[in-house]
Amino acid sequence: MSISSDISVVRELAKRYMEIAQSERYVRMRKRFRDSNDLKIVRPPVIIEEVPWHEMNYEGALDCVCKDASLRGMEYGLRVALLRDKYLACDNFIEPVWVVYKAYRSTGMGFEITEKRLAVDARNHIVSHRYEDVLADDAALEAYHDPVITADPEGDAARVARMEEILGGVMPVELRGNYIYYAPWDRIAMLRGVEPICIDMYERPEHLHKIIGLFTRAMKCEMDQMEALGMYDPRGINLHCTPAYVTPPKPSDGASEGKYSCRDIWFRTMAQMFSMVSPAAHYEFDVAYSLPLAERCAYTYYGCCEPLHDRLDVIMRYPNLRKIGVTPWADLEASAEAIGNRYVLSRKPNPAYVALTADPEIIRDEISETARICLKYGCPCDITLKDISTVNYDPRNLMIWAKTVSEVLDEYYGAD
Repeated sequence: MSISSDISVVRELAKRYMEIAQSERYVRMRKRFRDSNDLKIVRPPVIIEEVPWHEMNYEGALDCVCKDASLRGMEYGLRVALLRDKYLACDNFIEPVWVVYKAYRSTGMGFEITEKRLAVDARNHIVSHRYEDVLADDAALEAYHDPVITADPEGDAARVARMEEILGGVMPVELRGNYIYYAPWDRIAMLRGVEPICIDMYERPEHLHKIIGLFTRAMKCEMDQMEALGMYDPRGINLHCTPAYVTPPKPSDGASEGKYSCRDIWFRTMAQMFSMVSPAAHYEFDVAYSLPLAERCAYTYYGCCEPLHDRLDVIMRYPNLRKIGVTPWADLEASAEAIGNRYVLSRKPNPAYVALTADPEIIRDEISETARICLKYGCPCDITLKDISTVNYDPRNLMIWAKTVSEVLDEYYGAD
């Protein structure tokens, strides 16, 4: 195919995408995103993210024909969105716009991961890791340097112009900034491995404090620069797999002119490996350090795969906390009772239920429990199936999951 033929393919897919994105169903869907984050009791948004797309080519829906690499990437993204709409009965992150995100470079902190990997499925990016401890002593910490952020406005303008040329008015193109995703202990675990961290927490806590102190300094430095460069933006639809739309408490002075600051955006953070430590240690080594960073932002979303039910009082020390992750391993009722109507309960169902086969009854039981308990305690809620390593090369597992969840929510909240 020629470039012009490739562009025709992309434009035709973009037309279909726009019909969906502008439909009344998706208008209601996006309103539900905002309402749930605004602490209203609505039918919980249901999201499926972190999907093994190499296993999801159902009925050839992801077969691409474009030869040009960049156009093929656009084609694939549009086909994924259309597959979601056709086959997955849930709330999809689809807006009637093609977003170009502001690009930037960072010099990093001076620390590099050293690891060995073992893959079971060569097509899957989910692999096993063995990390070497590259931050074992004070000498290793001397490699630290403050990160330097460099924006690329000329490149951004060129990419917007290119997208507008390709889409030919079929879909508007919008340049947007970024939000904050801060998971220092994920990164530290990859620089050290988990075992040395656990040992140091007991034997050398001062060394861990030096490490997280450097990460905190680096994040503050990054936030200062990103804010000054105008790289932040509250208009994103996806906040680490959950709905991001929310009404800001008080927009910053320049927000009306598109000059956003930290005060306009979410602060997204977690400490997944800390499920094995005490609540006091969780506060000492994580929350106490990230609190001053989070306070600069509009809202904080805390938690990922770690159960937090026994330390919610610690997490609730964030004054701008708005959303809390509740994993399959958390005590759901204890979490909901503590969360109440003050925060969004961001429920993460068990991805194991789609890994081999999908049993509707097991799925129904899990989601019924979520709906029943959230309604009991008046919890605003979103439901996000994520961390899906495999569906056993059977896309119908996700279809069954989405259909079953939708039916359960119809029973508890009314039909969409």
